[in-house]
Amino acid sequence: MMSTLASAWIDSPTDILTGALAGLVFGFLLQKGGVTKFSVIVDQLRLKDFTVMKVMLTAIVVGSIGIYGMQAMGAGFPMHIKSAAIAGVGLGGVIFGVGMALLGYCPGTAFAAIGDGSRHALFGVLGMFVGAGIYAEVFPWFNTHVLPKWDLGKVTLASEAGVSPWVILIPLAIVTVGVFLWMERGKHTKHPAA
Repeated sequence: MMSTLASAWIDSPTDILTGALAGLVFGFLLQKGGVTKFSVIVDQLRLKDFTVMKVMLTAIVVGSIGIYGMQAMGAGFPMHIKSAAIAGVGLGGVIFGVGMALLGYCPGTAFAAIGDGSRHALFGVLGMFVGAGIYAEVFPWFNTHVLPKWDLGKVTLASEAGVSPWVILIPLAIVTVGVFLWMERGKHTKHPAA
């Protein structure tokens, strides 16, 4: 019984090691990027520090180019596109945003902040587990009454526009670099060197 339960959760010890190493690298990069600090997250929400936006935009652009680039080179792996359930995503975004504003961390940065020595992030992580348990309990109702509302199906911007993903990714990368340069220039003009 126990081995059946364990095998349902874990494919192999290699998966555990790979996941642990990926988690350590991810947490290390979050810490080095500065997004494990409460003040950085809150200042992003106050539009005073754009470190979080820079990290997220970089991850989106690099990850997208990496995935589509590997596919273009013949790497055969399936894309697990989630359904664009607008009502569910909107409600989830509001809950996520309120939680992030109150706690000062998102889920990934909260765990990394604990590793960085933040004790108050523990309460946020405990809250995430409680929230996940509540969501698991209400999911049947949620799945029936909320998720089907305005569900666009498994779509992407490129598929809806009928264009290659590169038509979206290349301008996104260019705009991202431009936004980064604009932010850096604004930072230097606001705080000129003495």
